[in-house]
Amino acid sequence: MQRVGGWRFAAGVALRDGKSDWSRNMKAAADLRPGRLLHEAGRPDAVKGFRGVQIDDERLAAVLSSDAPLLTLYQGTVHGEGPAWQTTHDRLVWSDVPNRRLLGWYPDGHVEVLIDGTWFMNGNAVEADGTLVHCEHGRRCISRGGDYDREPEPIVTHYQGKRINSPNDIAVAPDGTIWFTDPTFGIIMPNQGALAEPELDHRSVYRFDPRAGDLKRMADFEEPNGLAFTADGATLYVSDTSLSLGEVPGHKAGAKHEIIAFDVSEGGELSNRRFFCQTDHGYPDGFAVDARGWVWTSAADGVHIWSADRRKLGFVPTPAVVSNCAFGRADRRRLFIAATQSLLAIDLIG
Repeated sequence: MQRVGGWRFAAGVALRDGKSDWSRNMKAAADLRPGRLLHEAGRPDAVKGFRGVQIDDERLAAVLSSDAPLLTLYQGTVHGEGPAWQTTHDRLVWSDVPNRRLLGWYPDGHVEVLIDGTWFMNGNAVEADGTLVHCEHGRRCISRGGDYDREPEPIVTHYQGKRINSPNDIAVAPDGTIWFTDPTFGIIMPNQGALAEPELDHRSVYRFDPRAGDLKRMADFEEPNGLAFTADGATLYVSDTSLSLGEVPGHKAGAKHEIIAFDVSEGGELSNRRFFCQTDHGYPDGFAVDARGWVWTSAADGVHIWSADRRKLGFVPTPAVVSNCAFGRADRRRLFIAATQSLLAIDLIG
């Protein structure tokens, strides 16, 4: 027991007149939390040794210069994932999955913690009103909102009475429905969540209507991972990355490292399932679709660009494995790239 003035301290709790002063104690605990700033404002550095953009089709040359610099916006994540541009806040949000943090990059260059102690948050998306929705491995749910002082609210946790696996990536369709992939990575990789036996016998893509509260199973895969819509919502792309199971101790690699395309009806039904592309190095963890309908997909060696007619347009090499990417800023002419420990970016010219 230590006495200071009229206060006694026992086991780190402030006592006065024999009673715990909870309000003071809670305020003191809040004051002890670490600051949110991770990187100060400033100009980004160009990646040293970047050999330039590989142009395989003249259409890409009108959009991305072969000598465009690759920029380092931030370094310090363990496994960066789920980038999404939040227009209402003029920032790029992304997850550091094992570090259990949601981060925010701002145009002046500063980076801050948006949510500390996430439940192994992975993919993120933005609803029409600017609200964030997230995939959580730890709580095995889709959640909405949240900030530094408030935990996101779970909005999808079960399918037909059974816990979903570990939602990985998420997209908001033009009609406001929320689509997500549900592989098993977060329940078989302890650094991505916690070990658990799946309650479902399938790994699927789901469509959730937040207005009606309806959850619908749309398609099954070996291990669905990334997903994204075209701007008009008429095409959905989904990656299957069962090949990555080979990186998990005790599991055997699957054969899939590909992106599948679907037609989407006005009522949200899927049809015309078809092969779109596959990566030669690693697997297409996550990807973005631009206004032209081009697919910019991650791989072990960088970002590969494909036209809607399945033509390889070019390649942006990166110094680390890419997990996902997203377009941002008001003009959508910056491609943000989550590449393991770094947040990278490259600017388009058209």
